[in-house]
Amino acid sequence: MKRLSELDSGRKARILSFENNDLFLKLMEMGCVPGELVRIDQIAPLGDPISISVAGYSLSLRLNEAENIFVEELS
Repeated sequence: MKRLSELDSGRKARILSFENNDLFLKLMEMGCVPGELVRIDQIAPLGDPISISVAGYSLSLRLNEAENIFVEELS
């Protein structure tokens, strides 16, 4: 199990759970639900924010938000 913030650009993963319950509802409303596939599209030059594809659309997340999402990296 890894954090979404630890993945490199181009990698795919499945969302497993969330660490911070305060962000849980916000992330769920954006399509980040357990079981959903996610792909890291781009990482900003300084590492923050990151752009991901989830639930059929692109989403920009701050690194501190991505650190709260536990994923299973797919090959």
